[in-house]
Amino acid sequence: MKGKYFLLGLSLGIAGTYLLNNQVKPAKIPSDKALEIVKKAFKEKGPIDGSWIYTVPETFANDYVSYEVYKAGVSRTVDEVLEQYEAFIDIHSGTIVHVEKLS
Repeated sequence: MKGKYFLLGLSLGIAGTYLLNNQVKPAKIPSDKALEIVKKAFKEKGPIDGSWIYTVPETFANDYVSYEVYKAGVSRTVDEVLEQYEAFIDIHSGTIVHVEKLS
């Protein structure tokens, strides 16, 4: 009888752990939300001409830390000169982890 209750408790514990683990995993932000974050950050410095985002997440390594990121781009004209930037956005937090000027 005690063995039956032990197995029942063990089964419930395993099932509860599995269900809770799926609920605790960090949610990924959609790529269009990531693009809005980048555009908002760049608009603080002035108007932008265009933007794009690559919707498939990729890995970006910065020194000793690696992130799962979306890659986005922004173009703007400053003093009649076209400037293009590439930004990497963490897919879990929406934080811009790196910005690189292309031209």
